Amino acid sequence: MVVHAHPDDEVISTGGILARLTEEGIRTVLVTCTNGEQGDGPGGVKPGEEGHDDAAVAERRLGELRESVAHLGISDLELLGYRDSGMDGWDTNVHPDAFTNVPVETAAARLAALMEHYRPQVVVTYDETGGGGYGHPDHVQAHRITVAAVESTGIPDKFYYTAIPRSGIKQMFQAMKDLGVELEFEPSDDFGTPDERVTAVVDVSPYVERKVKALRAHESQGENIFLLRMPEEAQHLFFSQEAFERKICKVDAPDHEDDLFAGLRP
Repeated sequence: MVVHAHPDDEVISTGGILARLTEEGIRTVLVTCTNGEQGDGPGGVKPGEEGHDDAAVAERRLGELRESVAHLGISDLELLGYRDSGMDGWDTNVHPDAFTNVPVETAAARLAALMEHYRPQVVVTYDETGGGGYGHPDHVQAHRITVAAVESTGIPDKFYYTAIPRSGIKQMFQAMKDLGVELEFEPSDDFGTPDERVTAVVDVSPYVERKVKALRAHESQGENIFLLRMPEEAQHLFFSQEAFERKICKVDAPDHEDDLFAGLRP
């Protein structure tokens, strides 16, 4: 079970493991917490601009999510249906129905019920910063409710945070420079997960094409997804590995893994 904040979040950090594990016959469950209302509308209309229709945006983004799920082969999709809070500092953060304002215990109880239903051996979500220092309110809230649900149910044998290794970020940006890619930004030195916290790096290179297709399914947000504008060689470099930080392990597994199901397989 992977727990993500918005439609499209499922692809970059977990799309490969979801495709790989499904192909291996393992049931995969994606929980998406919000409907993505604060994404771009038709014609690139931004949230808060005239003509931005939250309900229409949500409907389109959930349709794109289902297409992405099909590309990745995910077994089950569960929607919590909360309202997208928008980026940190936006006026939408204070909307009473925004996900970030839902009491943690309320949302965690719903997620715990899904864990009781599916009985996941492995659960994955973001770290306390929302994923490598991202800080989006909905990512942070997804972290909070997942930790609470894991603790209250005690069901998962293994629990992970997605990770963005700092050394990997530097290597990727250098590789893009070497390829002549014009970078829109460069990460700060403290962006990403310190390498010493990364406990698992999974090779998902056979699933890069599926990840790219899944990301392209989120067409309405294409302007915001700079990875889709990278050369194919750079995309393959970026998408071919997924990294994680293990927080709970109830089975015998190595300290550094290349498989989230290490210690669980027959």
